[in-house]
Amino acid sequence: MQKQLELTVPRMTRMHSQWDWLCLSLLIISSVTAEIEDGGVLGADVEVEDFDEESQQADVDKEESSLGVVYQTPKPTGDVYFAEPFDGELTGWVLSKAKKEDTDDTIAKYDGRWEVEELKENTVPGDKGLVLKSAAKHHAISAMLTKAFIFDKKPLIVQYEVNFQGGIDCGGAYIKLLSSTDDLDLEFFFDKTPYTIMFGPDKCGEDYKLHFIIRHRNPKTGEYDEKHAKRPDVDLKKFYLDKKTHLYTLVLKPDDTFEMLIDQSVISKGSLLEDMVPPVNPPKEIDDPTDKKPDDWDERPKIPDPNAVKPDDWDEDEPSKIEDLDAVKPEGWLDYEPQYVPDPSAKKPKDWDEEMDGEWEAPQVPNPKCATAPGCGLWVRPMKNNPKYKGKWKAPMIPNPNYQGIWSPRKIPNPDYFEDPHPFEMMTPISAIGLELWSMTSDIYFDNFIICSEKEVADRWAADGWGLKKLVASANEPGMFSQLVTAAEDHPWLWVLYVLTLALPVGLGVLFCWPAKKTDEDFDLKKTDISMPVTKGGVKQGREELEDDEIDLEEEKENEDIGEDEDESKYGEDDDEENEVAGRSQEEGDETNKSGSEDEMTAADEIAGSGDGPLKSVRKRRVQKD
Repeated sequence: MQKQLELTVPRMTRMHSQWDWLCLSLLIISSVTAEIEDGGVLGADVEVEDFDEESQQADVDKEESSLGVVYQTPKPTGDVYFAEPFDGELTGWVLSKAKKEDTDDTIAKYDGRWEVEELKENTVPGDKGLVLKSAAKHHAISAMLTKAFIFDKKPLIVQYEVNFQGGIDCGGAYIKLLSSTDDLDLEFFFDKTPYTIMFGPDKCGEDYKLHFIIRHRNPKTGEYDEKHAKRPDVDLKKFYLDKKTHLYTLVLKPDDTFEMLIDQSVISKGSLLEDMVPPVNPPKEIDDPTDKKPDDWDERPKIPDPNAVKPDDWDEDEPSKIEDLDAVKPEGWLDYEPQYVPDPSAKKPKDWDEEMDGEWEAPQVPNPKCATAPGCGLWVRPMKNNPKYKGKWKAPMIPNPNYQGIWSPRKIPNPDYFEDPHPFEMMTPISAIGLELWSMTSDIYFDNFIICSEKEVADRWAADGWGLKKLVASANEPGMFSQLVTAAEDHPWLWVLYVLTLALPVGLGVLFCWPAKKTDEDFDLKKTDISMPVTKGGVKQGREELEDDEIDLEEEKENEDIGEDEDESKYGEDDDEENEVAGRSQEEGDETNKSGSEDEMTAADEIAGSGDGPLKSVRKRRVQKD
């Protein structure tokens, strides 16, 4: 019985542990699933900012989408230099009548078509934008600013939206901030029209760019040079291919620093003095163009050893490969069978003209006899590496004692050197905005242009326009399952991850929930318990154990009233008393077997017959002693 107890308790512990792990696993899986479902659209990089309640109370036309989103034509909340939501006619915008220089006349005209219309997908009713409609054509359109921007003590913030509704193969969606000049005529706006800043996305092939270019004036010569910001260290591909509306922002500060943002997240930042190519300020020294390398200048770090001599046994005439004289022709080699034979099933075409096409010959096919033989045709010994081959002898290389290093021309002061400590203040004022584009893809959507000096004004403007588009697009996203399938189509290795993710909970369920096979040991224990006879000795033993337990409980109650120090000193005495009580119980048990009462016999039968009584008493005694 004690052995059965010792085996049953660990087995029950293992079962409880397995159930605990199963419940914990199911809890984790359920939590992750709920978090994914509540998290919204997968892959969203930027959350839509909370819309300001005041920005949704402008007195403009209101229309309500199926999602309950109310669109109101944005109105700038502060001082701006230009703002255009494109919700009405193209008032103030001028189509160019110019021709592109150095281009074939058939495509030189800026005859690309523009339209004002809503988005094709994720439409916000009432919200319209400027759409480039023609593919493989030049487009040019521009508008004057409300007031010119002068680079002094205020930052410049340029912001607008772009959506490549049909994707993009090759084309741009950048804008040009046109310089204030006396001869500026928007009707003749073309690629050579002077601009101060060019900013926006551009893509051709697999080259994804985000332009930020300034035209900097050389204070010494008065000429303008283009300075390009270093490329962002970010993968821009998704912004061109996901067919979503993205918000592009340029912040140029009076301290000559800049930031480029997409969807209100910083993509690149830097300094006009340090992060432009070529640099705004030229180097102080340049290479002397008149300096030439001397004829005796030795740039060879190593030279052949002039004292080395070819060994006498070095034979340069030995070939690298020789015939293997030990090779033997395989048995069954068909020397007189060709490898290819005319196709016996081929027939001359009916329209074959021997006078025009010559004598007809059947096409060659592999000889079927060679398929079962080691080979056909003339047998030739195979070639093997020549152990005597050494090749052409060359003297070993040694360090060049006359090595002078790599020659470079001497430096001289740069005659064109200048220092512009604050290029921001030297930039030409801006008086107009224009789009001069070539695209192989149509339906490029532009919306909500704004030029201002306060970031809060630009953010409020974005919330009233781009924020609603983002909200509608997120609500219209396909379900999680569709997104997973789409992602796996682009990255097939994700299917392996999906299978493993689904197999994990199934495997855990099978592992912990499937009933375990009964072992021979368990069967023997159960069989023994069932067939164990109830004997008089068993009844006696059960009664003795029960009496022992009662005595132990009484002793424990007495010991509780005594201090811990006295308990330690009386352990020996308690054991002696227990032995004496056990002896007396034995004697009383013998007498009771002969003339015991009916109640005592019934209690003993219940203890011995059930099998649980002795187990419980044994466990009690073991716990108390421990």
